[in-house]
Amino acid sequence: MNEQNIAKVSVIDPIGRAIDRVKEVLFNPFDIGKWFIIGFCAWLARFGQGGGSGGGFNPAGAGEGPSPAQVKAWFIEHFPLILSIGLGVFLLAIVFGIIFLWLSSRGRFMFLHCVAQNKAEVKVPWHKFRDQGNSLFIFRFVLGIGGFICFAVPCGALVLLVIMVARSSVYATPALFVGITMLVLIAIVIGIVFALIGKFTKDFVVPIMYLRRCRCLDGWGEFRHLLGGNKGRFTLYILFYMIISMAIGAIIVALACATCCCAACIFAIPYIGTVALLPIFVFGRSYSLYYLAQYGGEYDVFIPVAPMLEQAPSEPGGEEPTAEPPETVE
Repeated sequence: MNEQNIAKVSVIDPIGRAIDRVKEVLFNPFDIGKWFIIGFCAWLARFGQGGGSGGGFNPAGAGEGPSPAQVKAWFIEHFPLILSIGLGVFLLAIVFGIIFLWLSSRGRFMFLHCVAQNKAEVKVPWHKFRDQGNSLFIFRFVLGIGGFICFAVPCGALVLLVIMVARSSVYATPALFVGITMLVLIAIVIGIVFALIGKFTKDFVVPIMYLRRCRCLDGWGEFRHLLGGNKGRFTLYILFYMIISMAIGAIIVALACATCCCAACIFAIPYIGTVALLPIFVFGRSYSLYYLAQYGGEYDVFIPVAPMLEQAPSEPGGEEPTAEPPETVE
């Protein structure tokens, strides 16, 4: 990529192009069936990130509850059952989490395909980008385990220190507060690093995988070279995207308040809420794609691909095509 192309990179210009893409995909013309199909792909791409709302449990009853001694005795008596149920719920949550992660990894390519090609398709991208989706799933799975371990170490040490101070096992000295502060900062830095990796993967590595039909590590290898020469620009992108996200959040809150929380109830419904908010999701996906496209045509997912001709027609008096001759049909 030459310096002229680099100089044209902007975080402002993709906004207008992303808005135009939303109009083209969802409103030109308006087709409710298309909304539900693309909305399904967007919902699948966000699988496990949203969720319904839960209600609190506030029991009310007459009389006094069991004494602490009775509760302790009941807990000790039923501890094997409680442990078994807890372990079963934990393992079930892990299984569902892995399934959601796999589905969302495939869904990200499906949603990207719909936005880039302006098509409402499910089956085609599901099969077409199977290998890329599975590779993304493995990367995200390993990244999640690594992030959990890295984040759990300082958080576990922090909780241990707080418990020791609460039980007066150690004295609250200035050195102890400095150590707690350092652990908090380390946890924050680790959280930011892994959040950035996830953000860059979704916004830029997935489009590179989409274009190159490559594995996730190969896509990250290419993006790492691009990031290495443009750290300031991608930092500005992250900061500006945070501003965009806050503005969108304010619009959603205002819409919920203006409708007496009726819109908020609709947004909270799985799948239906995604369809209702589809213009926002298409805008967010389009914005990152148009930003990446500024780094060169090789990163532009919106460039139409000319259909490949299976057999070039021969012109009268011209040379035969270089393709292999067709088989003889008897």
